[in-house]
Amino acid sequence: MSEAVTILVADDELSLRIILQTVLQKAGFRVDTAENGVDALQKVREKDYEVVLLDIRMPQMDGLQCFYEIHQEQPDLPVILMTAFSSAEMAVEAMKRGAFDYIPKPFNVEEVRILVERALRMRKLAREVDMLAREVKALSEEVEGSVKLIGESPKMQEIYKDVGRIANSTVTVLLTGDSGTGKGVVAKTIHYSSERWQKPFLQINCGAIPEGLLESELFGHEKGAFTGAWNQKPGKFELAEGGTLFLDEVAEMGPSLQVKLLRVLQEHEFERVGGTKTLSADVRVIAATNRDLTQEIAEKRFRLDLYYRLNVVTMHLPPLRERGDDIVLLADYFLHRFAAGTDKEGILFSPEVSEIFRHYPWPGNVRELENAVERALIMSNTKVILPEHLPLHLTGEGAGTSYGTPRLPFRSMREVLAETERKHIADALAITGGNKAHAANLLQISRRALIYKIQDYHL
Repeated sequence: MSEAVTILVADDELSLRIILQTVLQKAGFRVDTAENGVDALQKVREKDYEVVLLDIRMPQMDGLQCFYEIHQEQPDLPVILMTAFSSAEMAVEAMKRGAFDYIPKPFNVEEVRILVERALRMRKLAREVDMLAREVKALSEEVEGSVKLIGESPKMQEIYKDVGRIANSTVTVLLTGDSGTGKGVVAKTIHYSSERWQKPFLQINCGAIPEGLLESELFGHEKGAFTGAWNQKPGKFELAEGGTLFLDEVAEMGPSLQVKLLRVLQEHEFERVGGTKTLSADVRVIAATNRDLTQEIAEKRFRLDLYYRLNVVTMHLPPLRERGDDIVLLADYFLHRFAAGTDKEGILFSPEVSEIFRHYPWPGNVRELENAVERALIMSNTKVILPEHLPLHLTGEGAGTSYGTPRLPFRSMREVLAETERKHIADALAITGGNKAHAANLLQISRRALIYKIQDYHL
C-alpha cells in the first residue's frame, strides 16, 4: 500500500493501539491513534483518513456515537468497528446505518489488516464509480429527441453510479419501474456512455407488435418465409451488430419468442425466420418492463431461465413522486426545450405552479409531466406560467386541493425503501441459489449484514 494512506485507530486499551499500529505500519500504512471517541472525532475533522477503526466501548464518547458523527460528516469514509461479543448487535445496527464492517474481539491482527485493505479497495472503487457517474451525467445529453437524464435526488444519484459501473461491460441489464419513469432514456445513456456508442442503438416495443411480426422484427426473415415476405429482411439483432438492442416491455413477449431470445443471450446466434443459416450476434441487450417478473414467472407467463439471463444487473427507476425537487428540475428542462426557438423563450413557472408540481403524485411519471408542461406553454400568453395554464386534473377537484395534494394513500419513504431492499435481496438469493456468501458479494455487503437482513425481512 502507498505510504500516503493514513489510518486512524481508536481504542482505550493502550496495548491494543500499539499492536494495531505496529501491524498496520509494517503493512505500509501511516497510523494515527486515539484513546477515546472525542479524540478520534477531532482527529477525523482535522486530517484526511482513508479508513478508521473504532472500538465501540470507549470513555467520553463511545465508538457508536463517534461513528454516527463521522458518517454524518463524511459518509464515504469507511469505518470498521471493533467490538466484544456482547455488543455485536449494536455493531450490526451500525452497519445498517452505513458502517463498513465490524470485527469481534478477540481477533487475529492479520484479519484486521485484510479488512483494512478490503475497505481501501472498496473506497477506491467507489471513487472510480463516482467519477464515472459524473462522466455519465455529462454525457447524458439529449439523444435522438429524447430528454436527457436529469436529477439530483439520492435515487437518481444511484442510477448515475449504476450506469457508471456497467457502461463499459457487456452484461445484460434489466430496467424495472412504472411506465413513464424514463427506462428508455436510461438505456440510451448506458449505450452512449459505453465503448459501443459509435455503433447502433436500436429499440423495439415488444408489446406494440403482434408476436408473428415481432419474431421477424427481431431476427429478420428470408424471402418467401411467409405470405408477404417478398424480400429478405434483416432483423434488429443483425442491424444492431456491435451495438445495443433495447427490448422495451419484454414481459409482453410470447413463450416461443422467449425461447429464441434465451438462445441469443446464451449462444449469441440465431436464424432468420424461414432460414437455415446460423448468424452470430454481437449485441448488448437491455430489457425493460413495468411488470413484476417474479409474479409473471409464478403464473407461468415468463421463463425463469430467461429471467436469470436478463437479470444480470437490475436497475429500478423510481416513480417521479419519490424524486423530490427533481420534479421541478425536469419541468424547467421541458419548459426550456419546448420554448427554444419560439417567441416564448425565457418563460418561467410561477412559485404556485412549482408547488403544484412538487405535491402532485404524477401517476404517469415523467411522461405525464412532459405533456403537462407542453400544454401549459401552449395555453400561456404571458412570460409566466400560472396555475390556470395547467391541466385541470393538476389543480381542480381531481387533484385533491388547490396545490394538487393527493387524496390517495401515500406510503412513507421508510416503507418504500424497505420494500425495495427486501425485493433486491430476494432477487440476489434467487440468482445465487440461496448461497449467502455469493449473494452478499453480489449485493456488496458483508455476509453478516446479509444474514441480519434475511432475518429482519423474514426471507
